[in-house]
Amino acid sequence: MNKKRTREQRLTDVGEHPDPRFTMANERTFLAWLRTSLALIAAGLAVAEFLRSSSELTRLAIALPLLVLGALTAFSSFTQWERKERAMRLDEPLPPSMLPRIIAFAVGAIAVLAALLALLAR
Repeated sequence: MNKKRTREQRLTDVGEHPDPRFTMANERTFLAWLRTSLALIAAGLAVAEFLRSSSELTRLAIALPLLVLGALTAFSSFTQWERKERAMRLDEPLPPSMLPRIIAFAVGAIAVLAALLALLAR
C-alpha cells in the first residue's frame, strides 16, 4: 500500500483494530507528553513572571526557550500518537521518535544557560 495514500486516510479506515490495551497505552503516552508540555509552559511563564533578575534579557533567555519547547512538545505529541497508532493498525514496527532526545537536550541546555546567567548575575 502506498504510504502517502495511507497517511491521507482517516485513522479508523486504516488496517485492523489493534488490541485495546496497546491503543490505551499509546493514548496514555500522548497524555504524558501533553503533561510535559504543560509543565514546560508553566515553567516558562513562572520564569517570565517571578524570576528576580536585574535584566529582562536574562528572564527572557530562560523563559522563551521553555515556552517554545512546551509548544513544540504539544504539537509533536499528537503526530507521534497518530504515527504509532497507524503503525499498530497496520501491524508495522513502531516508528522511532526524536521527541525524547530533543526534550532532554533542550532542557539540559536551558539548565546550563540558566546556571551561567545566575553565575554572571552574582
